[in-house]
Amino acid sequence: MTPEISPSVKYWLNFFHPLMMWVLLAISLYAAYLGLQVQRTRNAQGEEKKELIKGKFNVKHYQMGSILLALMVAGAVGGMAVTYINNGKLFVGPHLLAGLGMTSLIAFSAALSPFMQKGANWARVTHILLNFVILGLFTWQAITGVQIVQRILSNA
Repeated sequence: MTPEISPSVKYWLNFFHPLMMWVLLAISLYAAYLGLQVQRTRNAQGEEKKELIKGKFNVKHYQMGSILLALMVAGAVGGMAVTYINNGKLFVGPHLLAGLGMTSLIAFSAALSPFMQKGANWARVTHILLNFVILGLFTWQAITGVQIVQRILSNA
């Protein structure tokens, strides 16, 4: 026998994924800022480089990227789970497909870390390109997600 979830819990579950993803978008922007600072540190010289190194941007970027990877995977799975719990099915459309694409791309991006640590420039360039694609998709996801939340609110 499957336990029944109360209608009010089901309703409020609808908002956990969007809230989490907006926080994740902010973390993504911060991680992008840190990544740019890592690049700036790498290209700097002399006193400027010494000052930038003190910011430990490489460590912070790596940590934020790890958090981002974990939360994006959890958020994607959670969003699909809540949709399934509330509707008995997933709605296969642009929002779902782009979200799955973002989740896949962030896994590939993170998998490039060992190569970047060994100085592979191809991995660094690929990492940056993937992350800009993810940010673009993420921005679009935020807009389409707001539309979905509006539909949920209007049907309440």
